[in-house]
Amino acid sequence: MVTTAQPTTTSTFSPLTTWDGWQQFVDTAPAPALDVGDQEWTLEQREDYHARFVVLKTPAMDAISTAVRRLLLLNRGQQGGARRGLIISGPATTGKTTAMQQLGRTVELADRRRHPDQDGRLPVLFITVPPSSTPKMLISEFARFLGLPMLERMNQIQITNAVCELLCEMGTQLVLVDDVHLMDTRSRAGAETSDQLKYLGERIPATFVYSGIDVETSPLLTGVRGSQLAGRFKIVRNQPLRYGSPADKQIWHDLMSGMDSALRLRHHRPGTLVMHAAYLHARTGGRMGSLSHLVREAALISLLDGTEKITKKLIEQIELDTAAEQRARAPQRHRTPAPRCG
Repeated sequence: MVTTAQPTTTSTFSPLTTWDGWQQFVDTAPAPALDVGDQEWTLEQREDYHARFVVLKTPAMDAISTAVRRLLLLNRGQQGGARRGLIISGPATTGKTTAMQQLGRTVELADRRRHPDQDGRLPVLFITVPPSSTPKMLISEFARFLGLPMLERMNQIQITNAVCELLCEMGTQLVLVDDVHLMDTRSRAGAETSDQLKYLGERIPATFVYSGIDVETSPLLTGVRGSQLAGRFKIVRNQPLRYGSPADKQIWHDLMSGMDSALRLRHHRPGTLVMHAAYLHARTGGRMGSLSHLVREAALISLLDGTEKITKKLIEQIELDTAAEQRARAPQRHRTPAPRCG
């Protein structure tokens, strides 16, 4: 029997790819949104609140949650063979990792409610694929999450057996694997790492969810290995939100309204984000990661300079990531008239 130390509550930061870090994430409820005029709410507390801010549900997050709930039921009675899984795919900064983490938190909290007196359960495990990963590097990420001591003399098979035994004992239901696009199955190491993931899916009675950038066009789904993966996993696209049809605009406006109402700035004019919804979509390209960055940074700047309000002028002064800025400038280049000849 493999045993490991129970996670301890610490005040230091631990990454979510460790047991301590994941438990901190699950246990940390969203910061309370006190009344903006509450004198007991210090400036530092309001800065922390806006730095973390809120996570708003998008249609893709709802689709992911529904798909995984069904897969958990489908796989619950599967004793062996090919269990079904899910791939979350989409461009960068569209919120894939956030959606995966929020999904894992929901599943873990639900498991705790069903098993209130059972310590030592680990319903959810979250790892990321290391760059240039090998099978041993991948399984070592599982072991690192669990806090398993890995001796230099332990080989890949020994680590794999220890990990699978422990996860079976701890009732793991959901295994979340981020950045799967880093596995290049055209290389020997990438192909063998993909095989290792497939093997883990057969050894561990859990539902596997992968996330990566544009997975359906990556080498991961090509060749014989890719066809096997495609036969077991369904794909949910986490696309940037559009701003074309009335329905698209309503979804975006609802998100702006939710973010606007969550702000706790003493001089903020309610509805400002909704008023500038079209501009915010143009700036961010409908990507939730870029939008969150923009609104959180604007809120923090306004707290630091004492204005405590978000305006379009302030938003225009904030520079986003390079990709977002290039996308925002692209339409302007297209509209530039070509010089006349003669």
